[in-house]
Amino acid sequence: MSDVRVRFSPAPTGSLHVGSAHTALFNWLYARHVDGTFVLRIEDTDRQRSRPEWIEGIEDALRWLGLDWDEGPILQSSRLDRYLAAADALLESDRAYESFETPEELEAISAQRQAAGLPPGYDGRARDLSPSERTALAAEGRPRAIRFRTPDDGESTFHDLIRGDVTVEWGNISDFVIVRSDGTPLFFLANAVDDLDMGITHVIRGEDLLDTTHRVLALRRALGAGDPPVFAHLPLIVGADRAKLSKRHGAVALEEFRARGYLPEALLNYLALLGWAPDDEQEVRSPREIVAAFDLDRVTHAAGSFDHQKLDWMNGEHLRALTLDDLDRRTVDQARKRFGDRFDDEVFRAALAVGQERSVTVEDLLDQMAFLFVDDAEFRIADDSWARLESTDRVSELLDAVIAHVDECEWNVEALDLRPVLKPLDMKPRKALPAVYAAIEGRHAGLPLFDSIYLLGRERALARLRAARERLG
Repeated sequence: MSDVRVRFSPAPTGSLHVGSAHTALFNWLYARHVDGTFVLRIEDTDRQRSRPEWIEGIEDALRWLGLDWDEGPILQSSRLDRYLAAADALLESDRAYESFETPEELEAISAQRQAAGLPPGYDGRARDLSPSERTALAAEGRPRAIRFRTPDDGESTFHDLIRGDVTVEWGNISDFVIVRSDGTPLFFLANAVDDLDMGITHVIRGEDLLDTTHRVLALRRALGAGDPPVFAHLPLIVGADRAKLSKRHGAVALEEFRARGYLPEALLNYLALLGWAPDDEQEVRSPREIVAAFDLDRVTHAAGSFDHQKLDWMNGEHLRALTLDDLDRRTVDQARKRFGDRFDDEVFRAALAVGQERSVTVEDLLDQMAFLFVDDAEFRIADDSWARLESTDRVSELLDAVIAHVDECEWNVEALDLRPVLKPLDMKPRKALPAVYAAIEGRHAGLPLFDSIYLLGRERALARLRAARERLG
C-alpha cells in the first residue's frame, strides 16, 4: 500500500489546536502504518487571517509532537493561478457562473428563502445572465464572485470508512462561491484542485467537514476527475461537558502543553486513543508501537472527551519510563534557565532521581525541586502550608526534636529518617511530617522529605528549620 497518499492541511490562523493535531496525527499514523506518503499543505488563501509566524508555529508544533512529513509544506498562496485556471475552466464548461450581489442583497435572498420554508443560501438568480448583463453589472462596480452550479435535483452520496454511506439531497445545497469577489479561491475549489494535483488517495479529517465533502466531490467530477479518494471523517474532541473543545476547558494549543512540561510522546499517545483503540486495549505505548497497531477500521464515530486528568496520568507513566540520562537531557536547559546562578548540576540530577516517581509533568518536577535552588534569604513558606504548620499539634516541640536530630545524625538519607524521632513524642508521621515539609520545602508536600533534607545540606536544612521555629515564637 505504498501508493497511499494522505495530507494534513491546516489554516495558519493561530496556534495548532489539539483538535487539528489529532487530525494530523491520524493521517501520520496511517501513512506510516502502510508505508505511504504524508503531505503537509498550508491553506493560507485567507489573506486577512493567515500569518507567516503561524505557519512556522504549526511546523514547530508538529515537529515537537514527533510528526514528520514527506512532502511540503506546500503553500496554497503559491498556487493561486492554478485555482483560478480551474475556475475559468468551470466557467467555460458552464459548470460555474459569475454573480454580482452585494453582501446585503445576499442576506436578503437567504432570508427570503428561509421565509418560504427553503434552506438558507443563494437562489441562483445569476445563473442565466447574458454576457451583456454581466458586463453591465461589472461596470457598475458590483462585487464579482464565481459560483459553482449545483445539480437541481437528485442526491449526492459517498462512502465514509467511519460513518458509512453519507447522503444529501442537492436541493439542500445552493450554488456556492468558489472564488471570492477579491479574486481569492474558497476552500472547496482549492481543496479539490490540490487533492487532484497531489494524488491524494485518502482524506482523513474531522467530522465537522463532513458536509463539505459533497461540494468537493462535485467539483472534482466537474474538473474531470476519476475515482474519488477514500474518506474517513474522524470524531471530534469535546470537553467534559460534551461541548466542542475550547479554551474554557483548559489548555488546547500544543504550545501550551509543551510549556507546561508535557512530554510529546505522552500527548501523542493520549491523542491517538481519542477515537481509536488497539486490539489488546493496552493504553501506554510508544509512537512506534502505535504506528504498528494503528488501523482506520478501529476508529470510532463517537466524539472523544479530552480528560486532562487522564493525560496527566499518561504523562506521568511516560515520564517514569525515561532513563535518568534522558530525563536529565530533556530538562536541564529549562532548569538552568529557571534557576539561574543557583543551579547545581549534581543536586539537580539527584533531585530528578527522587522526584521522577512522583511527578506528573516536567513543570511539576521543577516546581517540586525549586526549594533547592533559592537563597535562604529569599526562601518563603506558602501561606497555606504555613497555616498547616502552625496548626500542627505541639509543633514547637516537634521542630525542636527534628532540629536536634538533623544537627547530630550521620549525613545520609537513612539516618535522616525522622520517623524514629516522632515515636518518643507519640506523633504520627501523617500528621506531623507535613509541618517539617513546609519548613524545608516551603510547602507541605513535594520531593521525598528525607531526600530533600539531604540534598539541601545540613547547614541550610538547619537554617530553615530554625527560621520556622523562631517564626513560631
